[in-house]
Amino acid sequence: MKFSMKILLWTIIVMALALGFSGFYFVNYVFETSLEREVGQAVDESSILGFAFETAALSVPAKYSVLPNNTVEEIASNLERGGQSTGRLLRISDEEKNVLYTSDGFEMDDELLQQTGENIKTYRIIQVGEKYYIHTGTTVNALNRILYLENMKDVSEVFTEREMGFSLYRKVTLVMLFVGMVIMQIISSLLTKPVRLLTEATKRMAAGDYAYRAKQISQDELGQLTKDFNSMAGALEQNIQMLEEEIEAKEEFMGAFAHELKTPLTAIIGYADMLRSHKLDEEKSIMSANYIYTEGKRLETMSLRLLDIIVAGKEEAELQEVPVEPVFDYLEEMFVGRRKIEFYFEHEPGTVLAEINLIKTVLVNLVDNACKASEEGGRIEISGQALENGYRFAVRDYGIGIPEEELHKITKAFYMVDKSRARSKNGAGLGLALCVEILKIHHSELEIESEAGKGSCFGFILAKGGAKE
Repeated sequence: MKFSMKILLWTIIVMALALGFSGFYFVNYVFETSLEREVGQAVDESSILGFAFETAALSVPAKYSVLPNNTVEEIASNLERGGQSTGRLLRISDEEKNVLYTSDGFEMDDELLQQTGENIKTYRIIQVGEKYYIHTGTTVNALNRILYLENMKDVSEVFTEREMGFSLYRKVTLVMLFVGMVIMQIISSLLTKPVRLLTEATKRMAAGDYAYRAKQISQDELGQLTKDFNSMAGALEQNIQMLEEEIEAKEEFMGAFAHELKTPLTAIIGYADMLRSHKLDEEKSIMSANYIYTEGKRLETMSLRLLDIIVAGKEEAELQEVPVEPVFDYLEEMFVGRRKIEFYFEHEPGTVLAEINLIKTVLVNLVDNACKASEEGGRIEISGQALENGYRFAVRDYGIGIPEEELHKITKAFYMVDKSRARSKNGAGLGLALCVEILKIHHSELEIESEAGKGSCFGFILAKGGAKE
């Protein structure tokens, strides 16, 4: 059963119980009040009839010392006729409670009469056929006689009004329940709308639409639940996107790795086969051996860099306080005079917290990439600057540059902006990926500034010596 139907059903049940009990109490309260009023009037009327009977008995001639029975009947008849408009029924009994006079239609037992005594007034409510009466009893002291006067007052109208009240209230209750059901159907639909929207969002997300969000239509607890659900969905979408990107990166990595292996291996196998199966002159033999050596070195470099990336991504570096001068001396020794490029070194003195061999690897990769991006006779600037928050290394070239749309991809393994140019210079697209991993364990990151056709600047900041990590 739907939640909205449960709300509707329980609301109708509560309304029905509330209206039923309140209606019964209200109608019954009105009935009892009316009946109590009628009883009071009947008892008062009984007293009035007794007083009237005693008054009438006073007019009996003095020759009677005891009120005769025929006079009792005459007085009772007059009292009955005087109350015909009210449907009055009388019965008069003597001292022995023998009936002296009975009105037509007065068909009662003697139970109330037996309970009535001198100075004792009694009453009861009885049903005769389809009518209801208040049956009262009182004593009358008339001319040395104690008589018992009984009166029956028709109160059927009070009971009829009660039945009409119950009938009317049942109709009103049914109407109110119907109206309440319609109103509660609307209210329950509005109250459960956020739940329906969340259900729809859950189904959409289960079907793969992770960008779908539930609409927040209230600011209450359900609105907060919707907000939290959307936040959860956003985090889930982000995680799934990251997983998809990782899977895609791994697929690209495997494809690129296979391609990078295939190219040098094809050359190595081809030239090796040529040397094995043909007798070549000295020049062709040297050329073939050179190709084998060059492609073999490329395989070696790529393997070592892959190993470095794997190790750098899993190990924590042992950072030590080291001066920067030996690093720049090492770079000058590695590159100056060995490339047909102008190198400019400028650095401020300082110390950094680093694993020196790993940082040398980062800078060698950055300078090597700058060389590959520059033409012969180009200029490369290698600088070091002491900052308040650390020490900044930077490598700037004025070569081919990197298009803006490629900047976010260049740190991926095997990614190369210009594949033909990079391969012609024994590039494998692993240098920057290795740099990023090494800088991570130094709590730093690679900063890249580049513009196509104008060159690039790669830099990073290390903590100063004496500073805490």
